[in-house]
Amino acid sequence: MKIKVLSLLAFFLFFITLSVFARATILQLPDKSISVEKLKGYPVNPFKDTLFLVYNKVGSFSAKERANYISNKIKRLYDESFFEKDSILLIPSDVSLDIVYKNDLVIMSVLEADAKAENQSISFVAKRNLALIRNAIIYQNENYSQLPKRVGYTLLLILIISLVLFLAGKLFNLLKKYIVKNKARYFKGVSYNSIKILSQEKQQFIFLRIFGFIKILTLIFIVYLSLPVLFSIFPATKEYTTTLLQWILTPAKSVLMGLIDFLPSLITIIVIVIIFKYALKVIKFFFYEIKSENIKIDGFYSDWALPTFNIIRLLMYAFMLVIIFPYLPGSDSSIFKGVSVFVGILFSLGSSNAIANMVAGLVITYMRPFKIGDYIKIGDVSGEVIEKTALVTRIRTPKFEDITIPNATVLSSTSTNYSSNTQHSTNGLLVHTTVSIGYDVPWEAIHKALIEAALKTEMIEKEPQPFVLQTSLDDFYVSYQINVYTKHPTKQPRIYSSLHQNIQDSFNAAGIEIMSPHYSALRDGNATTVQSNLKDNNKL
Repeated sequence: MKIKVLSLLAFFLFFITLSVFARATILQLPDKSISVEKLKGYPVNPFKDTLFLVYNKVGSFSAKERANYISNKIKRLYDESFFEKDSILLIPSDVSLDIVYKNDLVIMSVLEADAKAENQSISFVAKRNLALIRNAIIYQNENYSQLPKRVGYTLLLILIISLVLFLAGKLFNLLKKYIVKNKARYFKGVSYNSIKILSQEKQQFIFLRIFGFIKILTLIFIVYLSLPVLFSIFPATKEYTTTLLQWILTPAKSVLMGLIDFLPSLITIIVIVIIFKYALKVIKFFFYEIKSENIKIDGFYSDWALPTFNIIRLLMYAFMLVIIFPYLPGSDSSIFKGVSVFVGILFSLGSSNAIANMVAGLVITYMRPFKIGDYIKIGDVSGEVIEKTALVTRIRTPKFEDITIPNATVLSSTSTNYSSNTQHSTNGLLVHTTVSIGYDVPWEAIHKALIEAALKTEMIEKEPQPFVLQTSLDDFYVSYQINVYTKHPTKQPRIYSSLHQNIQDSFNAAGIEIMSPHYSALRDGNATTVQSNLKDNNKL
């Protein structure tokens, strides 16, 4: 009985021990499966065939990510157009042996864990992987080299670029020949109102210069845009592709963004310009009505209309610029302000005389001393007014000499207007000349001869009749002044010439001698100065 009890107790203890051992074994199975998962190798296959396996992760990179990363680095070396096999080296670091190309490209790092996963030394694994990588790249270059293909692509692209440049040049030349052939159709000169700015030949010359510049710019642009494509063929020059494109795209983007930012201000400027434009149209219509005397304002002459309108237009343009100025790009920059101040100083220092003449021209306009077509005298200059501007007044003398007088000089000088009363007065302009006759001749005979000479003169008025004034009684003679009326003030030189001729003829016919101021009345038997046979001589 005791033996059975002991046997059962021994069996129970054996069963418990077996259960505990089995449980411990089962609990350890998941850990063994995880360990196997960690040691799973991932292939490095840049060229379809597996070179070696990667078992361990490094930092945040899993074994699979490391394998893909190493494969991409090997492909990058294969893409090198001029691969140097001796430049792949082993460089030791603190925790690994690094496979490096040209001391700057780390292809992979062989860790101690990688070597333990293969039950090999770290040196063996690193040298083996280096040899596999080198041999794989060499094999691919020898059998599937990209260099001939890339050289071919380069030559083909150069040929295409040359062909495009040739065709573009031909197109520009054909277009130029067509335009020159039809120049009469396209070039008619540039003019504004009655002012001719450019002649037909000058317009054609400027256009051809601009056309040639556009041609050169287009050819350069084609070559520039083709360079990134050329550089992208070879991996070593791919980085220049981005640089070249950025040289164009960065400024273009800045300009485009600047234009987009400027659009609200531009719309504001356009609205301001439109408002001022139509306001000026209304003001212009009003002043042109005053000029044509459809609108009359007491004390405001019609010839003041255009000058006043020009002043108002200038002030409105200045006011418009003041309003627009804050909306201009860069108006708040210190450089812009400095340039504005500099230009203002230069204008102030260099235009003092011009401003003085402009102010004088404005004063002359409202003084109305003369107008276009009047015959005037300013200082020693006599002639017809042919032009009045804001700065100068131009006079054409009887000798057809055009004399330009600054308005400041006109304002400071005494001006005589011979035409102002001829249009509104019934009598016209009174012209006169003086002769000196000795006391021995009766004044009645002199008056008669002068009036007869005046009536024979061209371009004088018969009514009112000419009259004579005795202006002085001197030592040896009396001064007689003949006065005649004319409505042709611009013909004064011809009128005076004709009047003097007729006075000579009348006095000779009357037997009256015209004495010079210092001619003595005491004669010594010399003949008189009177030409008694004047008429007979004229007939001969």
